[in-house]
Amino acid sequence: MRYLDHSALSRRHFVKLAGAAVAAPLLGRRAFAEVPTGTSLHGLSAFGDLKYPADFTHFDYASPEAPKGGTFVFQPGYWLYNQNVQTFNTLNSFVLTGDAPPRMEMCFDALMSSALDEPDAVYGLVAESVTLSEDRNTSTFRLRPEARFHDGSPLTAEDVAFSYRLLKEKGHPQLSLPLAEMVAAEAVDRHEFRLVFSGKQSERTMLGVLGFPILSRATLEGQPFDSSKLEPLLASGPYKVGRFSAGRYIEYERVEDYWARDLSVRRGLYHFDRIRVEFYGDRNVAFEAFKKGDVLWRQEFTSRVWATSYDFPALQAGRVVKREFPDELRPNFYCKALNQRRERFSDRRVREAVALCFDFGWTNRNIFYGLYERSHSPFEGSPYKAEGLPSEEELALLEPLRGQVPDTAFGEAVMQPTSDGSGRDRSNLRRARQLMEEAGWQARDGVLHNAAGERFTLEYMVNDPTFLRVEPSFIANLRAIGIDARMRQVDPAQFQLRRVSFDFDMVDVAVSLGATPTLDSLMQFFHSRSAALDGSYNFVGMADPAVDTLVEKTGAARDREAFTVAMRALDRVLRARLDWIPNWDSPSHRVAYWDMFGFKEPKPDYAFPVEALWWYDEERAKAIGKA
Repeated sequence: MRYLDHSALSRRHFVKLAGAAVAAPLLGRRAFAEVPTGTSLHGLSAFGDLKYPADFTHFDYASPEAPKGGTFVFQPGYWLYNQNVQTFNTLNSFVLTGDAPPRMEMCFDALMSSALDEPDAVYGLVAESVTLSEDRNTSTFRLRPEARFHDGSPLTAEDVAFSYRLLKEKGHPQLSLPLAEMVAAEAVDRHEFRLVFSGKQSERTMLGVLGFPILSRATLEGQPFDSSKLEPLLASGPYKVGRFSAGRYIEYERVEDYWARDLSVRRGLYHFDRIRVEFYGDRNVAFEAFKKGDVLWRQEFTSRVWATSYDFPALQAGRVVKREFPDELRPNFYCKALNQRRERFSDRRVREAVALCFDFGWTNRNIFYGLYERSHSPFEGSPYKAEGLPSEEELALLEPLRGQVPDTAFGEAVMQPTSDGSGRDRSNLRRARQLMEEAGWQARDGVLHNAAGERFTLEYMVNDPTFLRVEPSFIANLRAIGIDARMRQVDPAQFQLRRVSFDFDMVDVAVSLGATPTLDSLMQFFHSRSAALDGSYNFVGMADPAVDTLVEKTGAARDREAFTVAMRALDRVLRARLDWIPNWDSPSHRVAYWDMFGFKEPKPDYAFPVEALWWYDEERAKAIGKA
């Protein structure tokens, strides 16, 4: 994620961590449905291709030679579930309510974990192997007997079964929705776990759920599983909760006797003795803390600051490094979401009119110092972004939906409107006003009203004062066409609560989907099944049977080529519907850090978890006076 929930549906929670190896053949480029059944496998991928053989010793991007030690202090650039980077009031990150601190997922192990240099491969962590049934609805996992919780108690199949049942019933929607078709999670014996789906799930659903957290049955059974307590859950991962002050900071301490530290999926990762997350309600305050060295690593999301403010003494003296790292090879999505649960936004013409009021050219030149590119697609930066006219294969999926989707889905891929860059393009505003009138809104005393006499109001909800500087031109244009528009900044806790309950007109959303988005992740955004599910990412309230059909086509794809075709067809329809107003994008991470760290280059293609990859370099720290 760039700016809001980097999330979520990319499975950045647990399957981004790392996976282990046991005896099993290297899989070739097969569809998931062709992966061998009845055979112990050390890894899985969406279409059967794995980079690492059963006997691999560590991931190529890991650094087994790196020293352990030091403290890493930062503000995360992405977060998951109910996490919040501005405050926290609970340590349970896996439920809908409350505000949890980012990186709580580092404390928890999972059955399997993904490689960061492959688009969707997972390898065994707590599970040393997995065996698929012939119908692929049942997966049987052999667990590592050495797996332990932080208190030394064994992690058994009973804990795994308990965790999956609990998350299905009470977990955050990002966890519960993919488990909707789970019919059984059972311990066969102490070290064997069986996961059973109904057969209605996508073939690749399992890949998404194998990274879910494993919780302790002994400490949670019979206890409330909610956000009411500031007590850490018993975990088993490479870190545990250390010191914290609610809403101010939290420290994660490296577990010295971590049970999985020598597994191939963990070797050479998680080097810092302590990872500290600092919380600031204001970006300017956070930047000042970085300049002073109270924060050691920062990803810059404000173009004005990047262009004009990185000239402070520590940077000029070479103690702070400013550089860019290439973005991940995965779909990026940063947009404005119009909530169609509110009837006035349900008309496509209204949404088009609102989009015409956003002058990206003016904003990029005058506010962003020309550092951004315009986004056009929910799958920006990926092979799933449609270009030009539909291919024959795409048309084969689209033609049965003709009459159910906008005609523009069958032409050139829909692009966002251009402008003259003046900030108030008269032709665009004239067209926007015309669209509003066609949708039944007429001006009265300078404000649009419907036939019932109701004013057209639009509240743009934000949680950061930066938006108040960026968006005035957009608000002014909305008002120019007769929309009673205003921006409202709310505190972080209120923003989180209103967003998960869909209590807003318009809100900004930013995510990075997985390199091979699962059916479940796409359903969270675009399927009617998630439209009424609090905490889902269907912020616009999309409930369109035609879109449902295309989303389900992606889940039925049997190879990467068919999957890409289905995703491009879906992209065309989503862009034609104009549910989301794409904002802007950058091809890189803009990062500054105090020059006291080591890291391997290049970074992995599919994730950038610096807290897991980088390490403390004592000599560098001494050289800049930070040892």
